[in-house]
Amino acid sequence: MTTHGGDGTGTDGADWDARAASFDEEPDHGLRDPEVRAAWAGRLRSWLPGRACDVLDLGCGTGSLSLLAAEQGHRITGVDRSPAMVALAREKLAGRDAVFLTGDASAPPVGGERYDTVLVRHVLWTLPEPERALRHWRDLLRPGGRLVLVEGVWGTVSPAGIPADRLTALLAPAGGQVRVEHLSGDAALWGREVDDERYAVIAVPG
Repeated sequence: MTTHGGDGTGTDGADWDARAASFDEEPDHGLRDPEVRAAWAGRLRSWLPGRACDVLDLGCGTGSLSLLAAEQGHRITGVDRSPAMVALAREKLAGRDAVFLTGDASAPPVGGERYDTVLVRHVLWTLPEPERALRHWRDLLRPGGRLVLVEGVWGTVSPAGIPADRLTALLAPAGGQVRVEHLSGDAALWGREVDDERYAVIAVPG
């Protein structure tokens, strides 16, 4: 997850450019473990359209999910505020149908382009105006397109994140179809057992 405020700096004060080199060491970031990689590939296959399509990966980090989507035949545009993350993503997907841009995930620099899927993992909860970001992301979809939002609430002492019921409430005004898939019980996704709330929302706005 890459959550940013200023150039390369997170809303929590983290310097994501400085963290880029070690970012993939987390099992669910680098997806280097075959079991973790296979778990995410399987989920992504069920969330994305069955045909080759255009995917916008916002807060793409080093491009691990982008790579899985590209391997499944999709065309990728990735956006991240950290130039160091973007450089690693470009290296990871060299030779594939993928473009990576440096920019703000809440207002990606894609001009008038539209996409079949907007994929966002662990970004929405950090944004000061999540409702506004969701409206903008919906506007980036082609008719019949979908949002794939992977979020959660991390920690128990001082929990941080966005609960699934709040996210579905934010999506309600757009109508359409909204499905919640709970991910906490799938240890393979995280490389370990987890006991906090982790989930994906797949939404096709009306």
